[in-house]
Amino acid sequence: MPHPTPLAERYRREGGRQAARASALQGAVAVAVGKSVAALRALESAPVRARQPAVVLAALHDLALAGRAPALAAAYAAGDVDAAAAAAVDVLLRQPDGVLALAAGRRVRTDDPQRCAVLHPAVAEAARRAGADAVGLVDLLCAAGFGLQADRVGITYGDGRSLGDPSSPVQLSAGVVGDRPVPATAMPRVAARVGIDRDRVDVTVADGARWLRACLAPEARERRVRLDAELALTAAAPPVLLRGDPVELLPDAVARVPADALPVVTTTWALSQLTPGHRQRFLDRLRGAAAGRPVAWVSVEGVGVAPEVPTLGDRRASGHSLIGLTVLDGGAPRAEVLGRCWSRGRLLSWPAGGS
Repeated sequence: MPHPTPLAERYRREGGRQAARASALQGAVAVAVGKSVAALRALESAPVRARQPAVVLAALHDLALAGRAPALAAAYAAGDVDAAAAAAVDVLLRQPDGVLALAAGRRVRTDDPQRCAVLHPAVAEAARRAGADAVGLVDLLCAAGFGLQADRVGITYGDGRSLGDPSSPVQLSAGVVGDRPVPATAMPRVAARVGIDRDRVDVTVADGARWLRACLAPEARERRVRLDAELALTAAAPPVLLRGDPVELLPDAVARVPADALPVVTTTWALSQLTPGHRQRFLDRLRGAAAGRPVAWVSVEGVGVAPEVPTLGDRRASGHSLIGLTVLDGGAPRAEVLGRCWSRGRLLSWPAGGS
């Protein structure tokens, strides 16, 4: 019996991971691809990025949602793991170019609006300190731009306070640790929403919205309903999405904020995707953007990831993130920590106090 190739092993391991995440369908598909010599041969001819199991699974799901793989779509709808496995291999053999074109041009996206539970009070605090009646949000590595809708979702905190729009179709909740409440200051008017990403996802076009759905497991019906609400909310106030290097495009993005609004640059677990040198370059570009006007930067990053933001003595890789606020108004950046968060914004601590 021939020894499995490294690519076959990756698909089999992905099958185990998918099954462990309660996606028996995706798990079965990944295992079947890993066992098919012909399917693996088709994948091995593609660039490395397009061979990755997670993105190929999403590409197969995308074709099913688009009506280009009806047998696979039917198997997913029926929850038939055996039929899904067979149909997915058949799609790879019959439509390899279609699968690989999607896989090469996209990244798996799990853009979660939960970050808004952190961003809303932090942006509101930045505006309060600057005395700003309006803000312009600039989000780095924004994906679909859900983080740019922080003022338009409803958020309920574990201390009983709420922020945002109580009638919004997207409602979030977050627990609170400690005896200091999350500030109840409302975010001022948002005059601009600008996102930057190398692989932006435009949800106002059908293939962009479909790709986000394809990145969910076929069984994730409840999450899909929530995603549809998020897509509708974003499509109703679509951000400006710039494609390219987020650091190099930062000054252009800030310049798109009207002169009467405070630019607030946000990074939520984005700088960890950059090298340390590129993070310092980000701060340099931010200083340049603030040469002629005040700019605030709200960072939600792991301990020690955001340049200049204090660590409070916390250890790196400690399992939580620091909520930083850096104000730039022509002088040296003034950075402080507003709070901590866990589980991507599902639990907050706000030692900076509330109002």
